[in-house]
Amino acid sequence: MPRIISVVNQKGGVGKTTTSVNLASYLASFGESVLLVDIDPQGNASSGMGVDVRSITHGVYEVLIGIASLPDVLHHASVGGLHIAPATLNLAGANVELVNLPQREYRLHDALKGKIDSYNYVIIDCPPSLGLLTINGIVASDEVLIPVQTEYYALEGLSQLLNTIKLIQDNLKPDLKILGAVMTMYDSTYRLTEAVFREMYQFFPQKVFRTVIPRNVRLAEAPSHGKTILQYDPRSPGARAYRRLAKEIHHSAK
Repeated sequence: MPRIISVVNQKGGVGKTTTSVNLASYLASFGESVLLVDIDPQGNASSGMGVDVRSITHGVYEVLIGIASLPDVLHHASVGGLHIAPATLNLAGANVELVNLPQREYRLHDALKGKIDSYNYVIIDCPPSLGLLTINGIVASDEVLIPVQTEYYALEGLSQLLNTIKLIQDNLKPDLKILGAVMTMYDSTYRLTEAVFREMYQFFPQKVFRTVIPRNVRLAEAPSHGKTILQYDPRSPGARAYRRLAKEIHHSAK
């Protein structure tokens, strides 16, 4: 069975999509078969993989509302055994439209069932919110990965996120686990960073990844070329960090 990981943080700008895209690409580079599912209406994970979201007619939205099957919307990425289920512009209204659908929290879970057995990993890039799309992503997952920016305000809202995960564990997905938190956009020149690290270990005892993702201009540039950092600049500090993170996650399954 594949290992299904949702990448979640309701705060925007913390490196969530960057983490989803580059984690998926490095896992694929290790020889694993990987599916990246983009359920963020912004579609940044899709465009970062070179998919033109304006030119496609079917994606995750159509899968969620039941007019398309998952295999019908997949695109092959240029990294090893990596496929992407892209977001389309229609996904923007999904939080409202899902409200009246049956089993609304399980739409993605049910859409993936029986369709992902050929994959070793499924990475779900969730929106920066705690709406129905994100809940669908978490419920469809085995584990939750939480990117956290190494700045003080990034810690705001973590309690709300953890409470939401607890509610999902209690009511929708009892076996859901928190894989851990990964610190992103690290800048050693900020004295505040060490204080953020200390607080992170209080939020996630023994669940903070050793790998820290640095601020790196090459990471920011890569999506504008429709490439992952592995393709764009594999020798950059950001690339080396995401490779280490992928290895940590890969080894944690063994």
